Amino acid sequence: MTEMRIDGRVWKFGDDVNTDLIIPGKYLEMVDPKEMAQHAMEGIDPDFPRKVRKGDIIIGGTNFGCGSSREHAPLALKYVGIDAVIAESFARIFYRNAINIGLPAFECSGIADSVSEGDRMEIDTTKGKISNKTTGEELSFVPLPEFLVEVLGDGGLVTYIRNHLNEW
Repeated sequence: MTEMRIDGRVWKFGDDVNTDLIIPGKYLEMVDPKEMAQHAMEGIDPDFPRKVRKGDIIIGGTNFGCGSSREHAPLALKYVGIDAVIAESFARIFYRNAINIGLPAFECSGIADSVSEGDRMEIDTTKGKISNKTTGEELSFVPLPEFLVEVLGDGGLVTYIRNHLNEW
C-alpha cells in the first residue's frame, strides 16, 4: 500500500467557498498554474498568496469548491503551495478536479469545528487519520482508495496514466 503523509499549517475558510472566490473568473484565460497561484483565494483574502507557505493545508466547511467546474481553482491552490484541502464536504466536480491535478482532498466530518487557523496538522492518508498537532485532537476520515493515493503520488491523473500505460 502506498503511504502518504501530509504535515502543514492550517488556513481555515467557511461554508460554500465557491470557485469564483478561490480564483475569480477574470483569470480564467490564464494557462500557467504559477500565474493562477498569484490569485489563489483572491475573492476572500487578496493577500493569501503572499502569506501561504509550501505544505500548508486548507480547511473548509460544507460544499467547498461549489460553483463552476473550472480546473483553475484546484490548480491555483496546488501551485500556491497548498498540500491538501480538508472539508466537511466538497462540490463533486471540485473534488474530482483536485484529485485529477494531484491535489489531495479529504472529507472529514467535524473538521471545521476542530481546528483553528494556524494550527499544525498531520494527515495519514493510509490510516484515514488527522492529528491536530497544536491541540492533540484526532479525527478520522474514510481513507482514499489505493488507486487514488497512487494518482496523487504520481502528481495527478495525466501523469499516472503516462506512468502506467505500459501495464495495461
